[in-house]
Formats: sequence, structure tokens, C-alpha cells
Amino acid sequence: MTRTLNFYTCHDLNRADDHRNNAQWLAERLADSKTRVLPLWQHRSLFNNIEGEAPRAVALEIDAMERLARYGGEPIFLGMRGETAYFALDLVDLSEPDHEPALAGRGSFADLRAVGMLLPREEGSLLAYARAMTFWHARHRFCGVCGSPTEIRRAGHQRQCSNDSCKAPQFPRMDPAVIMLVHDGKDHCVLGRQKIWRPGMHSTLAGFVEPGEALEQAVAREVFEEVGLHIEEARYHSSQPWPFPSSLMLGFHAIAEHRPLRVQLEELESARWFSREELLNSPEDESFNFPRRDAISFRLIQDWLEQG
Repeated sequence: MTRTLNFYTCHDLNRADDHRNNAQWLAERLADSKTRVLPLWQHRSLFNNIEGEAPRAVALEIDAMERLARYGGEPIFLGMRGETAYFALDLVDLSEPDHEPALAGRGSFADLRAVGMLLPREEGSLLAYARAMTFWHARHRFCGVCGSPTEIRRAGHQRQCSNDSCKAPQFPRMDPAVIMLVHDGKDHCVLGRQKIWRPGMHSTLAGFVEPGEALEQAVAREVFEEVGLHIEEARYHSSQPWPFPSSLMLGFHAIAEHRPLRVQLEELESARWFSREELLNSPEDESFNFPRRDAISFRLIQDWLEQG
């Protein structure tokens, strides 16, 4: 069965790995009028701010690159859509975007989390990719082996230690995390909430995969730690890149016996069993509402509800 890809998954982008070491080809792309640049400032993306219109990503023409490059970022090649090359540019040394002529009147910077679900999926996925790459670069400016500064390689898909006696390479990584809807195989599932979430929001259980641990083991461990249930079965559902800041969410449906929960209050404010009927009649207010619609947790819940 073919599943629809989750939000923030680039499905129509040619990443052109074979061109990342081709200096001439990259230079041609950086001189091509069709090339577009996605600027980021403080991990925020640029959006239009036309009153009455839905938010849309703003991709700058290549002639803006020369002026904006002085703010410290190096262009990171993302890939090709048709004949258009896309680059991300992190404006790390820019203090006031409104004072930069290359950005004046083009829109405003906002957190992708605030508007991602309102964007066309191809736009949201490209912005998520750009955010993940610039975040990784910002946190790997120094070598983890010897502490020397690192330098960009392969059009932004590698950093390498500048110390000739070290030269340790680093590659972009994401942190694997399991996220699971626990249900009893019938008409009840477990949802929890954290204090920092908006009022009423409940979601599935989740946690990072630990070293030496298989995904199924991580599912079982996290569920037992957070609510005290023993998993009888865990089935993979789908995955989602989640660049907030750098996770790969691996979704599961897991079955456990319907019995009282032992909630780990250090992790969760609350958790309980919800009936299918209760969720289908959700008030979507401060007493209860679902996770954000662009998150894999929402899809795990919705797919379970539709199976009933």
C-alpha cells in the first residue's frame, strides 16, 4: 500500500548529489537567473505579508545573493526542481532585516512552525529542509575531534576540519525519535499532554531512540516509562522529518492492554485513555484539542480513527 507522505517531506526535489562536488556546475547555478535563494534569519524563513492572503514562502532571485552573502552565510545547495536550483542562505550576521535593501518590501521572517500547515506542501518541505541544514551548520562550526574550525564542503552537505593533521569530516544528521499511538486494539487509545503545550492540546507518546536500541525496543521502553504499559505489538506507520530542531520522527501504532496508567509526571502533565467516540466528538477547545495538523502525531490519530 502506498502511503501519502507526511508534511515537510521533499517528494519532488532532485537533490543532485552527483553535482555537489562539481565547482563549475555549482558556479553556473549561482549565476543562473532561474536560481532561487531561500534566506533564513534566526532560524526563521521569509514569507509574504500581504493582508488577506495565505502565507507563501518568498524565494529571492540570484542577484540578491551577492549582497546578502556579506552577512556571513555560505550558500547551501538544496536541489533542483525542474530547471530551477534552490539554495539556502543563513543570514547569521544580519541584525535588522528591515534595514537591508535586498529584503525591503519582500516580506517578513517567521517561524515555520507558526505557518507551516498553511503552506503548499512543496513549499513547506523545502523550507523545512533549508531550516534543518542551516541549523546543522550553525552547530558544527568546530571539529568535535580536535576543536579546530570546520569548513564547508560538497555544496553544504559536509563540513571538514581545517586542521591538516585531523581533517575529520562531518555530515548532516538527524536525531531519530519514535512517536506512537498506543491503543487497545479496540476503541480506546492513550493520549497525553505536556505543560508547555497550548491549553487543551493532547498528543501521542514519543521519545528519542537511545544508542544500541532497535526502534521497536524504543517504542516499548518509552511507553512503559511514560505511562507504565507493556506493548504487545508495534507496527510501523510512517515517518516525518521534523526540523524543530533536527528530528526524524518514526511513527508507530502500538497495542497494549487497556488498564490503569502510571503517568511519569516528570515527562507528562497528564495522560489517559480516550474512546474513539470521544475523539470523534472532540470540542477542539481548551478542554481538549488535537495536535497541530502538520504533525505526524495528528495523522497517527486520524488514521486510527478512520479504521474504526
